[in-house]
Amino acid sequence: MTNPKRYLVTSALPYANGHKHIGHLAGAYIPADIYVRYLRAQGRDVVDLSVSFDVYDRTSAPVHHETASEFFTYLNDRGELIVKESEQYYDEQAATFLADRYIKGTCPNCGFNGAYGDQCEKCGTALSPDELINPVSTLSGNAPVKRATKHWYLPLDKYEGWLRAYIIDGHKDDWRPSVVGQCKSWIDGGLQPRAVTRDLDWGVKVPLKEAEGKVLYVWFDAPIGYISATKTWAAREGKDWRPYWQDKETKLVHFIGKDNIVFHCIIFPLMLKLHDYIVPDNVPANEFLNLEGDKMSTSRGWKLDMQDYIDDFIRKDNGGPALADCLRYYLTTIAPETKDSDFTWKGFQDAVNGELLNKFGNFLNRTLVLMHKLTGGKVPKWHAEIVTERDNNLIKEIQNSKAKIETLLEEYKFRDALGEVIALSSLGNVFLQECAPWSVAKKLTEGGAVAEAAQKEIDNCLHLSLQLCANLAILINPFLPNTAKKMCYLMKVVDGMLEWKNAGSLKLLSVGYSLRPPELLFRKIEDEEVAFQVEKLKAGLDKARAAMDSASGQPLAVSEEPGSRSGESAMTQSEQKSNIRHQTSETKSEIQFDDFAKVDLRVGTVTACERVPKADKLLNLTVDMGNEVRTILSGIAQHFTPEYMIGKQVLVVANLAPRKMRGIESQGMILTAEQPDGKLILVGPNEQTDSGSGVQ
Repeated sequence: MTNPKRYLVTSALPYANGHKHIGHLAGAYIPADIYVRYLRAQGRDVVDLSVSFDVYDRTSAPVHHETASEFFTYLNDRGELIVKESEQYYDEQAATFLADRYIKGTCPNCGFNGAYGDQCEKCGTALSPDELINPVSTLSGNAPVKRATKHWYLPLDKYEGWLRAYIIDGHKDDWRPSVVGQCKSWIDGGLQPRAVTRDLDWGVKVPLKEAEGKVLYVWFDAPIGYISATKTWAAREGKDWRPYWQDKETKLVHFIGKDNIVFHCIIFPLMLKLHDYIVPDNVPANEFLNLEGDKMSTSRGWKLDMQDYIDDFIRKDNGGPALADCLRYYLTTIAPETKDSDFTWKGFQDAVNGELLNKFGNFLNRTLVLMHKLTGGKVPKWHAEIVTERDNNLIKEIQNSKAKIETLLEEYKFRDALGEVIALSSLGNVFLQECAPWSVAKKLTEGGAVAEAAQKEIDNCLHLSLQLCANLAILINPFLPNTAKKMCYLMKVVDGMLEWKNAGSLKLLSVGYSLRPPELLFRKIEDEEVAFQVEKLKAGLDKARAAMDSASGQPLAVSEEPGSRSGESAMTQSEQKSNIRHQTSETKSEIQFDDFAKVDLRVGTVTACERVPKADKLLNLTVDMGNEVRTILSGIAQHFTPEYMIGKQVLVVANLAPRKMRGIESQGMILTAEQPDGKLILVGPNEQTDSGSGVQ
């Protein structure tokens, strides 16, 4: 779409089982933010449901429930949904039908043993629970059974022709090949009706009397959240939300990771089409970002959380906003736009020191230093009568760069666009080096015509270099907004100069205008910092293992040799208890508040409990966490019976990395207090509390 009236930009909803990490930023949020900042610099009408966050909203908000219900009703009343009775998986032990995400098994496409009932996160194939090989319930670990139930379906197969025309024919040239390829594979494989409802007691209730106990499927209602969030924004701003979703002159762009392609390219567009809404103009999905050569994993502790990066690099005394831009820069240069890419700390160091510092930052710093030294800290005159071929070549590059970068941004090639900005700064460095005003300045002492000619040569060199600095501020702004703002400060210009229309101009800084003394835009990343971060990653792996060892409830002083029978150890029971009392009576080493604040404690309600076979100390607990149900293993079987635990409210460490024990994945840790005689006491709220309540 050329010259749309308005833009609606979304990023994948940030569902995560912990802090946001660099994979979230690289996959969907930084690309969307770059695009939105570019559009706004052009003065475009943009609603951004991504990083700039025009509105904060959530799918539990009443406006979302209303919007999702209206969406379902509209489609159902017009006969666009079909009703089918089918057999669904049911967990007899948990006494509940299982949502797709509560079923795991082997992917029939790639053989990955850990695929969910709706998608394999290894190969990206969208699945149904029936396609899984050897499915098991994540609630109980048991194989589920089939029970009859009635649900409403979206008939994808009915609209294969429209989807093929929309994606394969309509966007084969402007969408990324990986996106079109995945969609084509889906369509060629034959689309099937997909259930839009499920049996569950939480979520957006199906607005039909005959659908009691059923809610809208999350894949159906979650993207509708983009619409409800737009409504919230429009109400706050006093605007009409409808043009952003119903006017054909609105350009809708979804920024996502490749694991969300099918939902944002096939299913949601069909929902929008059937509702007479606009459909996505582009879905620039990114591939995955790895970390130091390995796939990121929250459960294994192999990740770089944004909170950790903020703590280590963005604190005011350690780099501040400039270090935020350093991460934006590196993640953009390695953006997985066409294939998976890899974040390494050495690569981060090289990008910051070798490119931002030595090329981009160095050019601005050199120019300001020379200006203060050779032209009195003011923008020198431009002497048209002595313009050289070298000057004209740089002028041409400055004027042409805007169009090149603009084209790349419009094509969502952010990595290449940023590369053009850095390349332009490199040309500036070459220009300065060839002009060598420091050498020309030696002629100033000769006086007369020689000195006058030398000053004019210096003036032209620095005048053009300063105009290039101003252009670089405009061009870098979508990518590194903090850096652009700092450059405006040093050049003593208002942020309005950063409007995109000003790029390419050679009159951004007025002759005779005084600029501030130079300040470094970025600091160097030291070898010691890189080594520390690499070791921190390795420690994260060890910490994740240790945390799950602790969750088993076995004292560290009591160990079993491989192959020994349960209960046999090198110490007698009395020695074990004595050792436990000794350990718990001592205060552990001091930690900082920030370390403690990372622990997410929540109230959980035990809904089911059983002993773990061949493990005398372990209980398998099913714990209601409010918005989800978790399986937690705890080494308390010698203190509490399964019957006693059912119904108890306990405190759960909710953000502890999962770990598999005895073939069962434990998804948290419950807290207990130990008395001097070794007896354990459950720790929980004094009064009945809603499951999932946070502990302050």
